[in-house]
Amino acid sequence: MKKNILIPIFLLSLLFSCTSPSVEENKPRSVKGNVVYGGTLRINKNRPMISLYPPYITDLVSSHVSSQIYEGLVKFDSKDLSILPSLATKWEIDSSGTIYTFTLKKGVFFHDDQCFAQGKGRELKASDIKYTFELLSTPSPFNHSFNFTLKGKLKGADEFYESSVLESKPELSGIKVIDDYTFQLFLNSPNSTFLYILASPSMVILAEEAVKHYGHMLTIGTGPFMYSQNNNSGNLILTRNSMYHGYDVLGNQLPYLDSIEFSFIESKKEELVAFQAKKVDLIIGLPSESIREVVENQIGDFKLDPPNYILDRSLELVTQFYEFNTTNSIFKDKRLRQAFSYAVDKNRIFNDVILGEAFGPGIHGISPPSFIGYDITAIKGYDFDPEKARKLLSEAGYPNGKNFPSIKLSISSGESKNTAVALEFSRQIKKVLNVDIELEILPYSTLIENSKYAKGDITRSAWIADYPSPESFLSMFYGTGVPLSNDLPSFPNTTRFVNTKFDSLFQAGVNTVNQRESYNFFLRAEQLMIEEAPVMVLWYDEKYRLYQSNVRNFHPNPINYWDFSQVYKDK
Repeated sequence: MKKNILIPIFLLSLLFSCTSPSVEENKPRSVKGNVVYGGTLRINKNRPMISLYPPYITDLVSSHVSSQIYEGLVKFDSKDLSILPSLATKWEIDSSGTIYTFTLKKGVFFHDDQCFAQGKGRELKASDIKYTFELLSTPSPFNHSFNFTLKGKLKGADEFYESSVLESKPELSGIKVIDDYTFQLFLNSPNSTFLYILASPSMVILAEEAVKHYGHMLTIGTGPFMYSQNNNSGNLILTRNSMYHGYDVLGNQLPYLDSIEFSFIESKKEELVAFQAKKVDLIIGLPSESIREVVENQIGDFKLDPPNYILDRSLELVTQFYEFNTTNSIFKDKRLRQAFSYAVDKNRIFNDVILGEAFGPGIHGISPPSFIGYDITAIKGYDFDPEKARKLLSEAGYPNGKNFPSIKLSISSGESKNTAVALEFSRQIKKVLNVDIELEILPYSTLIENSKYAKGDITRSAWIADYPSPESFLSMFYGTGVPLSNDLPSFPNTTRFVNTKFDSLFQAGVNTVNQRESYNFFLRAEQLMIEEAPVMVLWYDEKYRLYQSNVRNFHPNPINYWDFSQVYKDK
């Protein structure tokens, strides 16, 4: 998934959302065990949320918020990323690996809202799953999910998508409703990651009444928290769903928290000040100098028993990169993409610019070195080789950069680290290739939209895995969904890289159930893609997380999946 001022789609959702949260009872909730009911969890994000409409979500901030409002058939266990039941209580897979039979949980209700009769949320039924899958299989400016969720996987989904312009659409043959609580999904072929895909933020189940009432301003789900409001400070508030269907192992109704408050402070320094003042409970991605400052100046807070603060650092399934627009007149030439890739000293960027605030420089493939059994070191990437870079530039018709056209590097505003990297990149390209780079700084939402429509030359980007498989990273380069015209959006393949051999290897990996064989196909596909160089891999991420010690049951994980239904704050 791709990762400052609140943008229009978010503002409109605040103005026109008519959600009416259930009134909380004033009396205290009784609790079994050592957990604590009540309180507000305060989280800061350095970027604003773009949308809460699940098929449209492509950024991590929106995903973090929406994951508390909506639910899918299954979900990740935030501790180990295994698959757990959610809206479905159980499922069976037939011997062919292509027929999934799901049983829905009874007593699950959508949030109370005026879009339902008498303003009361109705019970979830199997017909809602059918509606949601049909919605995901329908082209729309607000549907960016089809290509990496159901396309090529669910039987009949491709035909349903392509026939959307017809007056009479065919039935979506890949889903069969048996009764209100039972349905079947039919796949084109076995797929070892299909349950992971069902747990992704795009695959949550929606109510037809809510979608028709709110469209892409939707905020109604079945999740543990309900969209409430933004307060006078501009913060976003989620309140406890008092009708939530979930219970812990002791029989306590979830969630424990009364509310979650998201703030949107761009500055890391201001964010840290808010944390130290206990106005923020959780922050992600502090720079190393800030961490040193906190530890050195407030070492006593860490030495207390229990400590006031918890500091965590771990590898993430995130890769940072620059993407080339392979459709424009410049970077259509593979030699130029390769020349730029050889011209950049990534070790220097890693050591001197981002100061080691990552797992390591991007010297192999697009997949981070995090998947057991997937040897990323087998992929030959781009070492710093100025001579080879100049040779390729000359072969492409630009000896010593002569007559090379003006190009732009587009990055998002409000991120000092990415600006520093961009300046160093520009300096190195000028020094090695004698090519000038113009820096274009855009609001994050504009950067994302421009990349979908191939409006830039080189664009700063990143990808965080939607599920723990290299398939998630390689899906960015699958070419069958790339439109012929740049007037139509392309996502997740924003580079518009198209290579039939890559597609064949990628699809073979997807359709192979045996993980070793699947990984072999993926490695071959990834090596081919790296040689074609639609992206320049910069580094593999690693993040510091700092949170107040009274935050309990929060489990950081490599894909940044957040489930706050069982998080509580100790007194």
